[in-house]
Amino acid sequence: MQRFPWFVDHWGGREGWACVVAYENGEPVGFTYGAPGEPGREWWRDYLDEEPVDPSTFSVSELMLRPKWRKQGLGEQLHAALLADRPEALAVLTVDTKRPRLQALYESWGYRKVGERQPFPDSPLYAVMLKELKAA
Repeated sequence: MQRFPWFVDHWGGREGWACVVAYENGEPVGFTYGAPGEPGREWWRDYLDEEPVDPSTFSVSELMLRPKWRKQGLGEQLHAALLADRPEALAVLTVDTKRPRLQALYESWGYRKVGERQPFPDSPLYAVMLKELKAA
């Protein structure tokens, strides 16, 4: 969580940044955000055997729900709202490899694991998950 403010600043300042927040009675209960990747800098390409026809990518950076609102489908609704009508061909996210149930959840939303990555020396090992948003 020490890097969370850095990630918010990093992603929030990008063109095309998007955020969806869920509220109940005026109180925020969950959110998700992300931004388009930079063309030509698709870091996840190293994990693919074949180059995608359209590599345009929306990077899902965070998806968080307050505990009371978990396991009710709200996360999937937030995620779907974030990606609705995106012009990019793909979505990418990472999930801690020590959270196999979370990885399986993303797989049920149409993602597939394409590799593993440790972006910082002190970070966990992450599964790199890719999802097609539109047919190639």
